[in-house]
Amino acid sequence: MKLDVLAFGAHPDDVELGAGGSIAKMTAMGMKVGIVDLTEGQLGTRGSIQKRYAEADKAAEILGLSVRENLKMEDGFFENNKENKDRVISCIRKYKPRIVLCNAPYDRHPDHGRGSDLVKEAVFYSGLRMWKTMDQGKDQEAHRPEAVYQYMQFYNLEPDLIMDVSGYEEVKMKAIKAYDSQFYKPGTNEPETAIAQKGFLDSIYHRMVDHGRLIGREAGEGFMVERKPGVNTLLDLI
Repeated sequence: MKLDVLAFGAHPDDVELGAGGSIAKMTAMGMKVGIVDLTEGQLGTRGSIQKRYAEADKAAEILGLSVRENLKMEDGFFENNKENKDRVISCIRKYKPRIVLCNAPYDRHPDHGRGSDLVKEAVFYSGLRMWKTMDQGKDQEAHRPEAVYQYMQFYNLEPDLIMDVSGYEEVKMKAIKAYDSQFYKPGTNEPETAIAQKGFLDSIYHRMVDHGRLIGREAGEGFMVERKPGVNTLLDLI
């Protein structure tokens, strides 16, 4: 299956937090979008691996994903090495996306920046035909996506571009709340964490509103980009 967009996250729920509105809008427009989680989030304070798989499936349905995979790297310990690059490259070559999304270059959780570096490097090496990978016993063709955009999570970073997600705010929040073991839920007996406070979910919503304000829309999602995109004319930026 060829995808328009393939989003990577260090943990289940990363992509929903940073790019859930953008993904919901793109799938509603008929684009094919997939998510690949690098780890199972097994070091998480709340929930369990089994619970998080069920939550990820529910979020995938809400967002209208075409595919969701988990590479089962070791949460907290995965490295930016050849073995893990091979696994990410194989996904990129399998789905041949035009655009890749990944974690922010740095964030409160160390896995986010490390996952971002891993994916960005894999995107480059995926375009080298001499870097060999296989899928189901067959050699894969080289493929390099046209762009890599980094979404935001805990830290409020300066965006390089903002996508209008007006009308998709509630879909994004519904996808995030599918992870009811991880985020604020009255009456739970789970330990409190930085992201399980009600104020955290409020901050995610208000960031969308603030990013929308910057572009004159109701809601937006900001992305960072290292390789600046080109346009045919300046009118394309309007």
